[in-house]
Order: sequence, then C-alpha cells, then structure tokens
Amino acid sequence: MPTDKFVLILVIVIAAAGATVWIGTLVAASVEMPLGWFGLVPVALVVAILWRIIAERLGNRDDDNYDRIEK
Repeated sequence: MPTDKFVLILVIVIAAAGATVWIGTLVAASVEMPLGWFGLVPVALVVAILWRIIAERLGNRDDDNYDRIEK
C-alpha cells in the first residue's frame, strides 16, 4: 500500500472519530434545545463535500504521482 494512501486513511479515521464525538455532542445538545437541529445542516453539507473530495481523489488515476515512479 502506498504511503500516501495509508496516511490518507489514517487521517480519515482520526477525523471520523473526532467528527463522531462532535456530532454526538451536537445531537445531545439539540435534545435540550430543539433549534440545535439547524446546526446539523451545515455539518451535513461539510461532510458531503469532504466525502466527494475524498472519493474523487481516490478514484482519479491522474493524481497518483507515486504510482508512476519506478523502483
């Protein structure tokens, strides 16, 4: 596995863990204050955009600069 993909996976896992805790805190706070659900809309948009960027990066063969290096 190339190092850049390993680091990308590691960053995604750490970010997902942090986002899970953060979103869990937002959901718990929104139970106390019903208008807190409006805060989840921007979070969902950011997550969707990041998901598209990562999916495009992993699916694009032209961006794999390290795969063309001969060892």
